[in-house]
Parts: sequence; structure tokens; C-alpha cells
Amino acid sequence: MNIPFQLYNTLWSSVIPFLRNNSRLQKGFNERVLKIKPQPADLWIQSASGGEAYLAWEILKLLDVHKPIRILLTTNTDQGMEVLEKAAQSLSATKTFSIHCSYFPFDQPSIMQKAVEIISPKLMVLLETEIWPGLMLALKQRQCPVLIINGRITQKSLRSYRLYPRLWPSIKPNRILAMSALDAERFANLFQIETPEVMYNIKFDRFNLSRMDSKENALDKFIYTNDLFVVLGSVRKEEETDIMQLISLIKQKHPHMSMGLFPRHMHRVESWITWLSTMPYPWILRSKINQSQPSGTIIIWDTFGELGSAYHRANAAFVGGSLAPLGGQNFLEPLSCGVIPVIGPYWDNFAWVGTDIIKQGLLKVVNTWEEVAHLLCSSLSQPDQKEIVFNKASAYIKARQGGTQQACSVILDYLN
Repeated sequence: MNIPFQLYNTLWSSVIPFLRNNSRLQKGFNERVLKIKPQPADLWIQSASGGEAYLAWEILKLLDVHKPIRILLTTNTDQGMEVLEKAAQSLSATKTFSIHCSYFPFDQPSIMQKAVEIISPKLMVLLETEIWPGLMLALKQRQCPVLIINGRITQKSLRSYRLYPRLWPSIKPNRILAMSALDAERFANLFQIETPEVMYNIKFDRFNLSRMDSKENALDKFIYTNDLFVVLGSVRKEEETDIMQLISLIKQKHPHMSMGLFPRHMHRVESWITWLSTMPYPWILRSKINQSQPSGTIIIWDTFGELGSAYHRANAAFVGGSLAPLGGQNFLEPLSCGVIPVIGPYWDNFAWVGTDIIKQGLLKVVNTWEEVAHLLCSSLSQPDQKEIVFNKASAYIKARQGGTQQACSVILDYLN
């Protein structure tokens, strides 16, 4: 172990005792330090959290292995574990491989050397930005091929990694499939290799657009068919002040317009109740509705599972997490319901969708809450074009699908 890795190993030794008290790491801690040993596997796939875990699920659904193999799925978070365990249960009846799920070991080189020795993988797949030096060193020493699939790396992350420029070329992966040309250039810069190939983003394969028949929408029972209805979806705490001003402005212009207000986190419902109780607007909690509501009612959604139905019913929609630097929330969901979403300037989490979606008029990005309010109001005066929007959105997404097949082909090349 050379000097940089010795220092890295020492740093982990000093940190791990404190990590035991971290509430997010307590679950699975014994797996993270190998007191509970992982299962041996032919293929090891590492997913950081829930989002990447879904990518692993997509890959395994399509992976066509003609002989029994053992697969280990690891993740850093409880959310990721929940997704991986569902994937394992779902796939167990239809696939020839066995799947085991475990928390990802801490990247202390001494721990990772033991983990790789126990697991003895024939192939390692890292999804998106799972670049762990302790792991990659251990795999390199064992001559286990390493693939980065659906690879992405931000300029900020690249600057951090480049603080130790001599480290990365020595543990470079065998192959990288990046999700964009820009990501590919950054990986080339980091590992000092030729520019990797670019793949279709697997996330596009997860979208199966289907139109909902209006007769199926349960919200029609309490939102009149002819009422104008705007959805404010996945609103985050940091942008609540902006959204309050937005609501007031829209209500001045369209007092009879109904609204669906969806806080991203349920504990923020109380904050909205407090504010609306001081305002002259009619409002009600979704959980209290048992009959049709008067036009102009603001409905605070304090229940789960109906955001999609609300988007289907909406005449216009704003998607939150985007008026404050929070990375944005899923704006493809309203688009798949035939509604062109309006978002603020912060949508880094969904930059993988590409700017072509703006050029094609399928996403409206603005800088301020006033602009959001203006666009939502102007959308209300336009004729219903949901079928046209849905068809354009379907074409946009379908043209970018196929990444999972690309990934599986590369994985099978190495497994075989």
C-alpha cells in the first residue's frame, strides 16, 4: 500500500468510531465494517442510494445470463437498500441468478481488501459516481475488471478528485460508459485516459409513458371537471416563502382557480396550515375531503400517492425544489401526463435529461417566482393540448432509450 493509501487508511481508522453514532449509518453498521461478512459473488453492483438502486434494477431485469451466477447488490443508504431488496424479490422468480443485498463497506483500504477477498467478484459495476479509491485499489490488486456504467461526474466533483491527481490513473476502471459527452471528458481528465464512450441514460428506460383515461382519475370526484386546476408539486421548505407569494399573485388574477399544494415532506404541512389560516383563501386538507370542493379551493395534500393523478388533472403545473438551490424534483412526471412543467433555475439533479427538452418547448425554465406565476397563469388561457404534449414527450423519451441494453451488452462481454 503506497503512501497516499496509507494516509487514507489512517484517516478512516480515526473516523469510523465516530460514524457508529451517525443515525444514517447505524443500520447496517456491522456490514459496513465486515463484522457481518458479505456473500461471495460473480457480479458486484454498487449503487449509492435509491436513484442508483433503480438503475441496478433496470439492468438486472434485462440482463440475460444463460448460466447461474451470484450477484451482490450493495448500497450506502436505507433508501437504496429498500429498493434493492424489492428488486431482488421481484427478480428471484424469473432469473437464473441468485441475488444478495448488503450495505456497502466503508472504503478504508484494509476493509476493502478483506471485502474483495471474501466476495471474490469476477466483475465490479459502479453506477454513476461511485468512485471509491479503497475499493478500486483492492479490485486492481485482485485483477477484477471494473466498469463505470451510466457514469456522471460534475465539474465540482472533478475539482475535488483532482486534488490528488496522481492517484486516479493508477486505479482507473477498465471501461467507462458516460451519460453525456461532458461527463466523458471529465472522466478522461480524472483518469488520464482517452475520452470514454457515451451511452443513453438508463433513467430514460425507466419511464413507461401511458395516458390515464379521465374516467379513471379519482380526483374528479372532488374537483369539478370545468374548474381550472394548478398543481404546485414537490414544494420544498427553502422555497415556501416564494410559493406563498406566488399563490397570492395567482389568486389575485384567478380567484376561482383551484390549487393542489404538494409539500415534498409531510412535516411541512403544518407550516402551510398556519399560513393559509391567516389568508382569505378557501383551503382544506386532502385527508378531510369527502365531497366536491368549491371552485377556488386550495387543497393541501397531506396524503401520499396522488401526485400523478393531480398532474393528469392539472391545467398547469410547477415542480418544486427548483426555486432554491436544491437540485430540482422530477419534472418528467407532469410531462408524461401531458402538462408542460414550469420550474425554477435549479435543476441540476435532472440535467441528464438534456437542454433539448427546453428547445422543444417541453419544459419552461425561469428565474423567479414572479415568472413562474406569469407562466402558470398564461397556461390557463391556452386550449387543452395534453394529447399533443404527451405525444411529443413520448417521442423525446423514446428517442433516448436503450441505455440499459448498452450496459447489459458490456457487462455480458466481461462475464462471458
